[in-house]
Amino acid sequence: MERFSILIPTWNNLDFLKLCIRSIEQNSACEHEILVHVNDGSDGTLEWVKQHGYKHTHSAENIGVCWALNGLRPLVTTDYIVFINDDMYVCPKWDTVLYDEIVRIGHNRFFLSSTMIQPKAHPTWKNSVLVADYGYTPDTFDEAGLLNNMQQFAGPDWQGSTSPPNIVHRDLWDLVGGYSIEYTPGMASDQDFSAKLLLAGVREFRGMRESLAYHFMSKSVNRIIKNKGSIQFLRKYGITIRAFHNNIMCVGLPVTEKRPSTFWLKVEICRSYIKKVITICKNLRTKNLWDNLN
Repeated sequence: MERFSILIPTWNNLDFLKLCIRSIEQNSACEHEILVHVNDGSDGTLEWVKQHGYKHTHSAENIGVCWALNGLRPLVTTDYIVFINDDMYVCPKWDTVLYDEIVRIGHNRFFLSSTMIQPKAHPTWKNSVLVADYGYTPDTFDEAGLLNNMQQFAGPDWQGSTSPPNIVHRDLWDLVGGYSIEYTPGMASDQDFSAKLLLAGVREFRGMRESLAYHFMSKSVNRIIKNKGSIQFLRKYGITIRAFHNNIMCVGLPVTEKRPSTFWLKVEICRSYIKKVITICKNLRTKNLWDNLN
């Protein structure tokens, strides 16, 4: 019986997609339902997905991650929805660790993430993303090296689940309406989804250190015209993504550590208010829902 429904949006990244799905089928402890949204697919992706019998949706052009994920939702048949990018490789035990934590929590009001390993660092990622270079493409991927060195990534679980690979109960997905299409093609949609869950009463946001996934950091994001996600987030919630990330979600902070003083949160809220006023005064334009209509 399939345990998770895994949603994978892809956009002409066939070699990455093949490796991603192979890792799921090879490194998972249980059977899972694999659901793929094919954007365009003219590189052979659509034909390959059909040939292998994966349940899928298709759009003639790239419609972005929000529309893609929401479009896959009607195909879900399990209780748990997992979002994985097509340029990710899941490591052994990734699903076991997540499911064991779900059982420990004992209810469906949670949002969990695996821990990503990437070849490049970012100053705000802290413990939520680990840095190790095992290649940037399937051709240069040192799979054996990654699998042989998994023990070096041991450490504490962390607070503030946001980015994929992540898992949520489908009832919560439906409660908050999935991913918000106003962030199309997708910048800041991860943070928005977490914010919606937080406002819906979810308090179990945890990154699992022993559930590992390698992220190739593919070039898909560089092919799109990015929405101004940070401005949209600020206008919607009245707080910057940085403040939400660092002072509310405390992303990357070990679960054993106390949350920072509320004083700094109040400071960031004041800064966010000032930034919001400045943004409105400058009349910076965010991507409009109707821009793509003729």
